[in-house]
Order: sequence, then C-alpha cells, then structure tokens
Amino acid sequence: MKKRLQSFKYAFKGIVDVLKSEPNAWIHAFIGACVLAAGFYFELSELEWCVIVICITSVLATEAMNTAVEHLTDLVSPEHHPLAGRAKDAAAGAVLLVAIGAAIVGLIIFLPKLMVLF
Repeated sequence: MKKRLQSFKYAFKGIVDVLKSEPNAWIHAFIGACVLAAGFYFELSELEWCVIVICITSVLATEAMNTAVEHLTDLVSPEHHPLAGRAKDAAAGAVLLVAIGAAIVGLIIFLPKLMVLF
C-alpha cells in the first residue's frame, strides 16, 4: 500500500513539474479553465461535460508526455541529432493534434450556445 501511495506522490510531482516548467502547459491549463467556466455558464449537459473533461485532460496529459519525451531525449542525446529532433517534433505534433481535436469539440459544443446569445 505504501508503494501505491508513493506512486501518486511522484505522479503529482510530475504534474507540478510540467506546469512549472512548460509555458505551453500553462496556456493549455488556462484555456481549460476558461472552457470549464464557459461550461458552467452555459449549463452543459452531463454528456457535454464528459466530453469536455476528456478533451481537457487529454490535452494536458499529451503535453505531459511531450515534456517527458523532451526530457528523455535531452538526456540520451545532449548534442543535436536528427532523430532526437524528429522524436521531439513528433511528440509536439501529438499535442497539436489533440489540441486541434479539442478545439473542434469545443466549437461543436459551444458555437450553437454562443449563436443563441447573438
């Protein structure tokens, strides 16, 4: 049981590290907070909330994995190497893909609600 609790401690430490060291993680977290606020304002349905939460956590988790790839790549390849650059680019591309998907979901959910206001 102690090892299980310790693993949560390390996981939370990793989350804090990503948020402290990665400006893009702050941007994603800020946008996520704005989306959550909009969700409360527009009184989203349970299903809409589920989709929004999955999107926000997917973007943040992908950003954390990108950070992990960057750290590990820097460790094993401190000098510039084309494959190291490709690994970093692919990880960054994964974040971009998930963020684009989340933005599309956000438009699908929020655009009709915004149109009613105007």
